[in-house]
Amino acid sequence: MTAITQDAAGPAEAEVALVPGDLAMVLLVRDEADPGQPVPTVTVSQLRGKAAALASLGIGAVKVFASSARRDPADAAWRSPASLMGQVIREIKDAAPAMTVITETCLCSYTETGECYLPGARGEADVQGTIAALAEQAVAQADAGADIVGPAAMIRGSIQAVRRALDDAGHEGTGIMPHLIFDSRLYDPYRRAMGAVPASGDVRLFQASPARPRDAVGTGLAFVAEGAGTLLLEPALFSTDILIGLKSACEVPLASFSVSGEYARFAPADGRDWRLLTEMFTMLKRAGASQVITYAAADLAAALG
Repeated sequence: MTAITQDAAGPAEAEVALVPGDLAMVLLVRDEADPGQPVPTVTVSQLRGKAAALASLGIGAVKVFASSARRDPADAAWRSPASLMGQVIREIKDAAPAMTVITETCLCSYTETGECYLPGARGEADVQGTIAALAEQAVAQADAGADIVGPAAMIRGSIQAVRRALDDAGHEGTGIMPHLIFDSRLYDPYRRAMGAVPASGDVRLFQASPARPRDAVGTGLAFVAEGAGTLLLEPALFSTDILIGLKSACEVPLASFSVSGEYARFAPADGRDWRLLTEMFTMLKRAGASQVITYAAADLAAALG
């Protein structure tokens, strides 16, 4: 029997190895500490220590969400750099200036209904009003120091409006990473922790149906055409086919978001053995993800050494 040589087998395949720099940490920030939440949350006073610790682990980016106790759309708190999100951004940047701060740009943490859109006169979605609010919110976040804003309402036309508003405000260098979201029950822990359970119940306006992958790809490509610099696909496991499809269809980087329900199901109960999530995120990197955003980033980075 002839031995198989390297030449006969072809060139050696490059190893796909997960490293801390591939990960971005999710930070859910609330006004007050509440250890009883289904996923970990932090307060503003804890952010400096968290940011410094993440940087020491080799993590270069954070994805931040902020949920204020004030829920009044008429108050328009999202317009102010002094809002809770503004405080979050500044605290992180002060503690770790090189840390890339990626925001969530959405209204679900400001509306009393937990919806991602403003209501119209008859309770329907006010699409144009929501787009305008998202653009204002993005500018406020950039004013506070955000590197990348993350529109999450999944409304076509919103990315173009955000890009125009940022450019008009002098934030041409601020990136846009819109969420490309499949409707899923995997968001339930996050929604409970952040007071973002939609009053409409199981109806998820604008989010992609898991049964209609072409629509999701089309929405992603539309966001790129509107000015998105990156796309954030979620939930990570349930959008891997879309990741692969978009990888061959567009040139912008693609990131995967391992959402709260995935963390709740796959994080080790004893906090020790992180191999399952390491395998999962290595698969996402193999499939084309340039970054994985996860609640487990700190633990995984420590485990990876």
